[in-house]
Amino acid sequence: MRTLCVYCGAAAGVRPAYGEAAVALAEALAERGMGLVYGGGSVGIMGILADAALARGVPVTGVIPRHLHDLEVGHNGLTAMHIVGTMHERKALLAQLSDGFLTLPGGLGSMEELFEAYTWGQLGLHPKPVGLLNVAGYYDPLLAFLDHTVAEGFVRPLHRGFLLSGAEVNPLLEAMAAWVAPPGVRWLDEPDR
Repeated sequence: MRTLCVYCGAAAGVRPAYGEAAVALAEALAERGMGLVYGGGSVGIMGILADAALARGVPVTGVIPRHLHDLEVGHNGLTAMHIVGTMHERKALLAQLSDGFLTLPGGLGSMEELFEAYTWGQLGLHPKPVGLLNVAGYYDPLLAFLDHTVAEGFVRPLHRGFLLSGAEVNPLLEAMAAWVAPPGVRWLDEPDR
């Protein structure tokens, strides 16, 4: 992985650990010589991550729809900024510019982006790793729900394994760098269970 797409909140959340994790991720990207691609915002976890990455010399590329940029939430100090017309264009370009996807704590938008990248991998649309940084147990209920989908026969164990998760930045990045899409996965031709 040379460039990591990070999905994260436009809010900071209530725990300092969320912002601290964004700073730790920026440090890890700098140590690995990786670039950051993200939603282009200047607020919340997005802003913390971008500022921390820029301060450490990480090239940071933002992708933001015009309507959000015009609301003055676009970051003005990035290495590169792509202003697009729609959220759909944003997600497509984020995926195109990235070698992997990692989600920090966030809200509905972060969840939607995570599940799209995760589903695209399941469908064989990309072979890129998808990771979830479970800061302070934030994603414990979500991970339990995903295990429930397997137990109830809606998600195969193979596809459940497409989402890597961990509580610490460096071990998760190492797992993502080592991840290889299983050969011969043909999800489109198979039933749900």
